[in-house]
Amino acid sequence: MKYIGAHVSAAGGVDNAPINAYQIGATAFALFTKNQRQWHAKPLETAVIDSFKKRCERYGFTSKQILPHDSYLINLGSPDSEQLEKSRTAFLDEMQRCEQLGLTLLNFHPGSHLQKISVDDCLARIAESINITLDKTKSVVAVIENTAGQGSNLGYKFEHLAQIIDKVEDKSRVGVCIDTCHAFAAGYDLRSEKACKETFDEFEKIVGFKYLRGMHLNDAKSELASHVDRHDSLGKGTIGEAAFKFIMQDSRIDEIPLILETINPDIWAQEIAWLKQLEK
Repeated sequence: MKYIGAHVSAAGGVDNAPINAYQIGATAFALFTKNQRQWHAKPLETAVIDSFKKRCERYGFTSKQILPHDSYLINLGSPDSEQLEKSRTAFLDEMQRCEQLGLTLLNFHPGSHLQKISVDDCLARIAESINITLDKTKSVVAVIENTAGQGSNLGYKFEHLAQIIDKVEDKSRVGVCIDTCHAFAAGYDLRSEKACKETFDEFEKIVGFKYLRGMHLNDAKSELASHVDRHDSLGKGTIGEAAFKFIMQDSRIDEIPLILETINPDIWAQEIAWLKQLEK
């Protein structure tokens, strides 16, 4: 069983996200629980939390079908001690907001070394940040998203993800989200069934499917190994349709949220319907 959806708007309150997902025929969704471009947000109100939970129940969304995303400002591997502390505080707040909403996953970009510390030191800082946050929370899984490798962003190699996981103490509360556009831009070919098999076999060997807790399904405007993160509509970009057919028919990718972040929300309903058709 595949859970398919999109990163929907939570404008007007997070409790609007389940409605927005339901309206496009989604069986999964992603959302921001606060403004993703601000450090601070007012606490979630009890009425909004209750409404969110009731609407999720009404429209059939359980916590394993929902993949919230944290703020873009957070850098859990920051070489700057002040920024690192600020990021850790913000990440804890994001985790606590998920707990309040009854959610069990939090998707985040691992972090950047900003050319100031080594890759290994940065990856160790990211793992330390995760450990600190998991110690202060109870139920939410930290889901590391692979990146395209723009600038000094880490997480573009499967080895980076494995290295972080290796240093996380509670392995039951760490996972990975693979973004197809990011993987392709980082150099993992997905343009044919054969290429997909090789890429996912490599993922299984280095990271392991047991850690796969979600995916972002995006075609790419950028070229293979370009390290440029530019999304496109499914089947319209440089990846093409083969990858999405492969994903929809691979049983190792069942029971996790598959989230569209493609560039045209007006056709999300059609893209979701097309993906569901591929599953048969």
